[in-house]
Order: sequence, then structure tokens, then C-alpha cells
Amino acid sequence: MIAEVEERSVVSSEPQRRRPSPKSAPPRPELPVDDAMEAWGQPLAPVKDLDDVARRYPGRKLTLEGERKPLEFYGRPDQPNAFSMDSLEFLFLIAQYFREALPLRMILLLIACQRAGGRIYLTQDEMATVLDVSRTKASETLQVIMGHGIVFKVKRGCYQFNPPYSYRVAEFIPGTETAGTKGKGEYVKVEQYDTITKIRNDANLPDLVRFPSLESMRQAIEKLRQERAEERAVRRLERAQRQEEGVVAQ
Repeated sequence: MIAEVEERSVVSSEPQRRRPSPKSAPPRPELPVDDAMEAWGQPLAPVKDLDDVARRYPGRKLTLEGERKPLEFYGRPDQPNAFSMDSLEFLFLIAQYFREALPLRMILLLIACQRAGGRIYLTQDEMATVLDVSRTKASETLQVIMGHGIVFKVKRGCYQFNPPYSYRVAEFIPGTETAGTKGKGEYVKVEQYDTITKIRNDANLPDLVRFPSLESMRQAIEKLRQERAEERAVRRLERAQRQEEGVVAQ
């Protein structure tokens, strides 16, 4: 009897009520868009993918790119990683236009000796020495190059490369005690746009320099190709005629 009472007290015949389900956790606040400092104290909602983040912050740029590595160029200790920006179309056309090596060598020399802003501080004697040609030959070649508006003379021993063809934006000048930089050096940068604007506003310069164009060079290349094609056709015709005359004579 006592056991039955104990059993009824432990197991009730009344249906058990279900326990109320726990309330869902309140949504986590979004990261403030305009207050970066406040974001450090706010809990963040988990991010499923970048598309989800992009939808939440439409004005932000998202990327998974790796760290950008510095450019590497062979150079002298006093000019590490020195380089110029060159128009590929310009290089492509001069490789076809100039049939001799010296003009191309001269252009490469001028590109290599650019300072920040495209200035080239070389005398014609120095050009001749580097290229191992006579001064007369160097002068004639330089005049041909200048005739196409590729470079122009600023003053004696100073030339300017036309910015749309080749341009050096910046350079590092090592410091010296006399320069007042206390050995730290100086980083010089000249924007291409500023140089182009200055050249175009100089009415004393030829139009081909102020408004450079490679169209005349393109036309000369096509004319030369057409002439060579006609010459090859004449030679083929003459060769065929000689062969025919030889057959008839036999």
C-alpha cells in the first residue's frame, strides 16, 4: 500500500505540460558603416560569404587579393628599380619603321637616360661615345628621330622625350652633404599630365611635338610594304619569263 502511494507521488497521472521553448536570441547589431571606432565594441554577425557582406555594405570594395609585391627591375645601386613607362604601340611601330639598327639603339639610349619628367641630359658627343659611332653619325640619327616628334631639344645638352611615347614619372636622388639632404636622398615625382599640358601650351614647339601622332609613320610603313610587294611581283614575273624562254630555246 505504501509502495503504491509512493509510486503515485512520483509518476503523476495528469498529462505533463511541455516546457516553453527558449526565446530566440536577439539579432546581433550590424557593423556601423560610418563609424569605424564604434565597430570595435560591437559583436559581429557571422559572415557566410563575400556576397552577403557586399549586400550589407554596397559602397565598400571587397577583395581577396594578396599583398601587392614591389616591382623589381635591374638597376644601379644609386638608382634601384629605375624604370620608364613606354607606349607599346610606339615600340611596335618604330621596330617596323626604322630599317637600320642605329636609330633604334639611339631611341633605347634616350629612354634609358630619362630623368623624372622625361628630361634627357646628354650631349651628342656622349651619345656618340655610348653608341660607339662618330659624332656626325650620332647627330644625323638624332635629327631623324627628332623629325618624327619623338624627342625635342630643350637646350644644349638637354632633350625631352615626348611623354605619350615614353615617360619616367619618378626617381630617387641619393642625398649628399652639399645638397642639404643630410644623406637621406630625395624622391622626385613629375606627373605625366603636367608635362603634357606644359608642352601643348608652348606655341614655339612644332605641332608634331605638341600633338604627337604616329600616323605618318604608319603610312610610311604601309607604303614601303606596298613597294616591296610590287618589287617581289616584278621579280617573280621576270623569273617566270626566263624559265619560259629557256624551255622554248631547248
